Amino acid sequence: MNLEELFNQYKEHSIEGRYLTLDHIQPLLDKLNTDNQVKVIGKSVLGEPIYSYEIGTGKTRIFLWSQMHGNESTTTKALFDFINVLNSKSDFAEKMLSTFTFYAIPILNPDGARLYTRENANKIDLNRDSQNLTQPESNVLREVFETFKPHYCFNLHDQRTIFGAGDTGKPATVSFLAPSYNEEREVNENRQKAINLIAGINDELQKYIPGQVGRFDDSFNINCIGDTFQFLGVPTILFEAGHFPNDYEREVTRKYIFFSLISGFKLISENDLVVNRISDYLNISQNKVVFYDFMYKNIKINYDGIEIITNFVAQYKEELIENKIHFNAYIVEAGELENYFGHYEYDGNEAVYSDDYLNIPKMNQKADFYLNKNTKFVNGLIKS
Repeated sequence: MNLEELFNQYKEHSIEGRYLTLDHIQPLLDKLNTDNQVKVIGKSVLGEPIYSYEIGTGKTRIFLWSQMHGNESTTTKALFDFINVLNSKSDFAEKMLSTFTFYAIPILNPDGARLYTRENANKIDLNRDSQNLTQPESNVLREVFETFKPHYCFNLHDQRTIFGAGDTGKPATVSFLAPSYNEEREVNENRQKAINLIAGINDELQKYIPGQVGRFDDSFNINCIGDTFQFLGVPTILFEAGHFPNDYEREVTRKYIFFSLISGFKLISENDLVVNRISDYLNISQNKVVFYDFMYKNIKINYDGIEIITNFVAQYKEELIENKIHFNAYIVEAGELENYFGHYEYDGNEAVYSDDYLNIPKMNQKADFYLNKNTKFVNGLIKS
């Protein structure tokens, strides 16, 4: 199976970029709803519908949900790409539909999606509400879990650009976690299934993004939905869509999430999961906070008449302005910054820093400045 060809053939071109709301996916849901496959299963805090999409007749039940955090849309795009495959009437699609029953919630947090926030409209992180169930969205998710009785749960998220695959200097483009089910982080049969599946998916991804797959921290937190579902006895896999070089719209990462979904379901359908791959799973580099969006090295700065050579870094803030995400770069730190990397790195070779303010890189200041007065940087990048 050629995953590149499959993605190019079935990519859903009507949705792209980082800002994805019900307005964007409603036409897709309408198109898919040929035989009552789409249902409204609840309402958000602000009264927006929460939709489900169910397809397949197979015995193995798969539960997937995306945009539990409203500003994490990459996996939603990949989910619709995958749904296109399922509706393709290809031999692969027919095998998937006869093996599995898929139950998907494309946007669990429609209010957060519209506001482009992690939390819901009550400013609650739904991924910390799995025990108290204080929010309507959390209750919808739990009710589906209890009535659908899945054999596997796929918890689909995005992660920030700060994560690298260990200390390798490579970004964690896709990361996974088989969540713990107890404080001791033991491995039982259900967690083992999740571990084996991740190891198998990683085998495939290494062919395309070698060294760019990460493993998320498995500290136990029963308030997190993945830990809760693992505790309740269902193999659960956390997907984290991360950064690929120069792909801030996450259109390349989207492809690798699609590859991961296809590979994972192929492995389950073929029962091609080796009995114990814990060592392969643990050999996946652990996610580590080692990246900034911009790093400027060997910059000469005048502090009260004393010249020093130092480094400083800037980070994008994703700001929603008139229904569009703007990536605005702000200076966040200065110093040696040893063992950190920049997705964009610039060696100033002792060029003198200046700006329109105090001529020192201050925290939370827009990344607009000059080096040697003749090289102008605007929003972090050299202005040509």
